[in-house]
Amino acid sequence: MKTSSSFKTLPLSQNILDNLETLGFKKMTPIQEMALPVVLKKHDLIGQAKTGSGKTAVFGLGILSNLKEKLFRPQALILCPTRELALQVAIDIRNLARGMKNIKVQTLTGGTSEYLQEKSLHHGAHIIVGTPGRVQKFLKKRILDKRAITTFVLDEADRMLEMGFFEDIKVIESFMPDKKQTLLFSATYPETIKELSHGLLQSPEFVKVDVKHEEGKIKQHFFEVQDHKAKKHILPRLLTKFQPRSALIFCKTKQICQDVTKTLQKKGHSALAIHGDLDQKERTLVLTKFSNQSGLILVATDVAARGLDIKDLGAVINYDLPRDPEVYTHRIGRTGRADKEGIALNLFIERERHLLEELDESENGLSWNIEKAEDLPLEENFNSTPPMTTLLIFGGKKNKIRPGDILGALTGDAGLSGDSVGNINLFDRLCYVAVESKEADQALSRLQSGTIKGRKFRVSKI
Repeated sequence: MKTSSSFKTLPLSQNILDNLETLGFKKMTPIQEMALPVVLKKHDLIGQAKTGSGKTAVFGLGILSNLKEKLFRPQALILCPTRELALQVAIDIRNLARGMKNIKVQTLTGGTSEYLQEKSLHHGAHIIVGTPGRVQKFLKKRILDKRAITTFVLDEADRMLEMGFFEDIKVIESFMPDKKQTLLFSATYPETIKELSHGLLQSPEFVKVDVKHEEGKIKQHFFEVQDHKAKKHILPRLLTKFQPRSALIFCKTKQICQDVTKTLQKKGHSALAIHGDLDQKERTLVLTKFSNQSGLILVATDVAARGLDIKDLGAVINYDLPRDPEVYTHRIGRTGRADKEGIALNLFIERERHLLEELDESENGLSWNIEKAEDLPLEENFNSTPPMTTLLIFGGKKNKIRPGDILGALTGDAGLSGDSVGNINLFDRLCYVAVESKEADQALSRLQSGTIKGRKFRVSKI
């Protein structure tokens, strides 16, 4: 198999290359290797690749390479199907921009105060990441200044069309400057995507990679259980047997999602739940903790998990099997990324056997066997203690704090090594920072007694 090239082969600034190395970006993924040279030449692009292929870095690095840092006006607009994906994309781009000074990424999504978003925009932003409804509203109200936009990105375009955003996207594009680069990314390429791309892109290059899962890369295990109630007792035994470094558990309803989370928490697992009843602040906290590795098990419904881009996921567990083979393929495709092996663990009851047959006929590139639940270990000794702890700093972008200021305070006054600091998620008034759990008390104590950028801020452990 061909070895991917280094990012150093690309015309990227030294600041960006140094930051990529710090972030652990050693080699390009196939979509990055094929698409980044096209994007950096400012050509329009259609990229077809499954979730988790590394496409965010493709358009993120393209945008950052073309950005005028001193021009504090929106220069790129990224549309996402859900607010969760918009939030994740914004976090990823902020991380990619760590080596640059004062780059502001603004999210425009529902579930958050329009007034606060408008107020934030008045202070300027370089990159806008949003959902179609809120972005369209701000464009029509002339709140969002689109005159300096040079890059227009549609992320997970097929999902946006499934959710009925075809006309919204067309309206948003009509506000965009004529001279711009348009990048469209989609896991599938149905006729509706072809129709949409025909009117939006100018002579685009088409890149298609890694659409199906590689044979043997994701190991599937199916366990038949007596009834749905028995799943609650089998799940901890699954975790004991397979010991995943992290897990995303899918449930069909938010009530089941809540019940499963409570069951795991009672057994000492660091389980988090995400479902439709959570408000935006709660969802943000849950996703931040999970992406920070300060929570290792995420229990979710399909709707809540749609669009989430979770890196380095050890296992996907289908507590409830989906009825659509394509949904199943998308679910399990969240594990086994970046040349790592993944595990898909599935629970089913007798009357769901026909779903297995449909999966077999879907040609998802995988093989599997049915196993006996009674053969799972009876003892439950899986330790899911998180390696990272999230600290909450009551200060953010509005206080002129940058990720580098947080990192400097932790590696300077707090005495931590750079390797002990994980994700730094900076918001307007808050900042979540992940530190190694063994260093958390020291980091908390030093931050509470010290300063960040010469100022004292309240800090607590989540």
